[in-house]
Amino acid sequence: MKILELRIMRGPNYWSIKHPKIIVLKLDLEGLQDVLTNEVPQFPERLEKLFPGMYEHRSSKGTPGGFFRLVREGTTFSKVVQHIALELQTLAGMNSGYGRRYAGPGPGVDYVVFSYQQERAGEYAAHAAVRITELMAKGKKPSIVQDIARLHQIREDEYFGPSTEAIVSEAVSRGIPYINNQRSGLIQLGYGIHQKHIQAAMTSRTSCFGVENAGNKNATKLILEDAGIPVPRGHIVHDADELEEAVQELGYPVVVKPLDGNQGKGATINIHTWKEAQRALTEAQRYSKKVMVEQFITGDDYRLLVINGKFIAAAKRTPAMVTGNGISTIQQLVKEVNKDPRRGIGHEKALTHIKIDKHTRSLLKEKGLTLQSVLPEGEVLYLKSTANLSTGGTATDVTDLVHPYNVLMAERIAGIIGLDVCGIDVMTTDIAIPLPETKGAVIEVNAAPGLRMHISPTDGLPRNVAEPIINMLFPHSTPTRIPIVAITGTNGKTTTTRLVAHMLKFKGYQVGYTTTDGIYIQDNKIIKGDTTGSYSSEFVLKDPTVNYAVLECARGGMLRSGLAFRQCDIGIVTNVSADHLGLGDINTVEEMAEVKAVIPRTVCQNGYAVLNADDDLVFEMATGLSCKVAFFSLDENNPRILQHISKGGLAAVLENGYISIFKNTYKIRVDRVADIPLTFGGRARFNIHNVLAATLTGYINHFEIAEIRTALRTFIPSAETTPGRMNLFKLPRYEVLIDYAHNIASMEAIADFIDNVQATYKIGIVAGIGDRQEEDTIEIGRIAAETFDEIIIRQDKDLRGKSGQEINSLIKQGIMAVKPNMKLTEINQETRALAHAMEYAPEGAFITLFSEDIPESIKLVESFRIIDHRRISSLEQDSF
Repeated sequence: MKILELRIMRGPNYWSIKHPKIIVLKLDLEGLQDVLTNEVPQFPERLEKLFPGMYEHRSSKGTPGGFFRLVREGTTFSKVVQHIALELQTLAGMNSGYGRRYAGPGPGVDYVVFSYQQERAGEYAAHAAVRITELMAKGKKPSIVQDIARLHQIREDEYFGPSTEAIVSEAVSRGIPYINNQRSGLIQLGYGIHQKHIQAAMTSRTSCFGVENAGNKNATKLILEDAGIPVPRGHIVHDADELEEAVQELGYPVVVKPLDGNQGKGATINIHTWKEAQRALTEAQRYSKKVMVEQFITGDDYRLLVINGKFIAAAKRTPAMVTGNGISTIQQLVKEVNKDPRRGIGHEKALTHIKIDKHTRSLLKEKGLTLQSVLPEGEVLYLKSTANLSTGGTATDVTDLVHPYNVLMAERIAGIIGLDVCGIDVMTTDIAIPLPETKGAVIEVNAAPGLRMHISPTDGLPRNVAEPIINMLFPHSTPTRIPIVAITGTNGKTTTTRLVAHMLKFKGYQVGYTTTDGIYIQDNKIIKGDTTGSYSSEFVLKDPTVNYAVLECARGGMLRSGLAFRQCDIGIVTNVSADHLGLGDINTVEEMAEVKAVIPRTVCQNGYAVLNADDDLVFEMATGLSCKVAFFSLDENNPRILQHISKGGLAAVLENGYISIFKNTYKIRVDRVADIPLTFGGRARFNIHNVLAATLTGYINHFEIAEIRTALRTFIPSAETTPGRMNLFKLPRYEVLIDYAHNIASMEAIADFIDNVQATYKIGIVAGIGDRQEEDTIEIGRIAAETFDEIIIRQDKDLRGKSGQEINSLIKQGIMAVKPNMKLTEINQETRALAHAMEYAPEGAFITLFSEDIPESIKLVESFRIIDHRRISSLEQDSF
């Protein structure tokens, strides 16, 4: 078997709306093409033995064991790849339960689709599943130990920690979107101007002042001491001499820890000898040159959590430990403890495996023990000097036991240090008694406290401590999202995007939008290029100045990685026609419509899908939608429109020369088409569709009719506002039209406009595209021949898989089929072709360039305009 293509979907996509995070494998089965699983001796038995957990895979059978029955009855090996990829992730602590297998575009080629939690883990699982399946099909016995270990490592490297996971999950439950900014390590909650950030339990509200205070343990202690909070006596030391002085003053036992440490790293407690103290100093200075030496306060280790000034939870923490039984060795006891199903690798589960490391061996050595020692029955042995869950410790919820004095003390500490989320470590014999009475003390304050001990305590009641964090960042009834208009279709996307953005800006919104020529933030081009994929959409949603997003979403981006958002408020589909067929295994117009249908399927329940009722495939997209639907049409008597409005629906139509809104039985006239600049006096009928869609968008956004009218009239098509879209230049001797039209439907629309142009001579500059179907390129030549009196064939810089001669030959084939005697010139470079046309065009001519390089072509036209004006001025002076 061979992976032909692997795509990582990160949002709603062609394959699944409900499961946005999926891997899509295009798989060549090669020698296993015509072989089923029941035809390979012992394959079902070997699979069940290697992956017993697959018994839970129901497959299409609907009950546990369903997939195993399917394998015994006989299924494709691509189906096995799907299930192995899912099970490998599950074994590594990343349960991913969605998968599908589809027949591919050719014999022996299948698509395998399965969900993932972490991208790299899903990608690795895909390759491993193919390898394992192939080995098993050959009768070999693969080992999956290394694969599971590698997936565990990926999970630990990239997976949200338990604190982050809890906060993000709580946000999602509140309907708050999030973006994982992997490069910065920050999680963005909310979109645009409403965004907040978290990094574990630290938030964008956490003050630098508070973090500085908490990070300097000595400063923390002095601040708390001044506020009457019990703290242990201690000193900062830099070397062994200062350590010795501190120990002599404080007396044993002592605690040694790095001044700027966290998570218990480098800390050693309950030190009773000078030798232990020296080792502790060495360990602490691995993390900080300055080391804190303090009195060891006897008692239990407690963590008190304060969020937004309120005490929320408390946990008693116990270091990793084993209890002797008089029979088992320490190593055997540890192994037995690690069998607890609640324990896993790293943060995989509620508890972490106890790891025998250098620190553990050192503690054993101090007690005269080894891993082979047998502990007497009932004897407790602590294997770590700190009680952190990340090193195998356990936690018991004691929230309801905390004395009111200690609750107030915790809330005071959070306010004194200046932290919105504050973890306070306390040593005391009983948290139910005021701290001064137990001679306990506050050991330290944490600016980014771990939440796992509260969310998933070993014993006691789990506490949803993420909820008060989310409520602090986003009090109920405060906005978290910005409205999103998503626009797709074969043609008209960019023009509609720009027009909608203009309307919203006119209304006062701070708009971010994406187009085929760049990302714009409040009309400033921030990124140049074709920016119609998920990265570009996310760029806008991450911008803190934007309060409305208008996102052009093209076929390529949706097939490559899906959408950047889970839902939008308005989804517009302009049309669907034959373009880019044969790319990405989308071979028919119907399949292309399924790609475009991703947009209306992601519209939220109270939002609107705005669909073209004149396009059969777009109209059909309304079927099965859970959102509201609004249609637009150039025909006020379109039966689809009439039926829709008879049921109380919303529509916009071209009616008696007007752009009108139909709502129930009412007709609301917005403006005369001829007065809307984008329609070029009503001649550019394809732009009327775009105007209708934008009009509905304004109406849905509760714009006044006068506001919609003014916005439509003030959107002037030009090289600045709509680059590459009907850019018309009137020069003294002729006119030049520059347009990006590059497919049959868009060329037909431009041809319809040119047919209504009064000109003495019409010149067309056309080109083909190498990765299009041959019949499409021939059709471009045919349309050009029917439209123009003279044709210049140019070439794109990127020929996309064909030679220039092949492409030009196909275009000429189409031209000759219509006008064998057509005046025809071949000039490869676009600007040279345009210069030639302008140099030799007769008086009153109309030149149309179907352009690839819009800015350079526009620049050339402007330079010719200057030359022509100078020539005319010179002639006028000579005449005078």
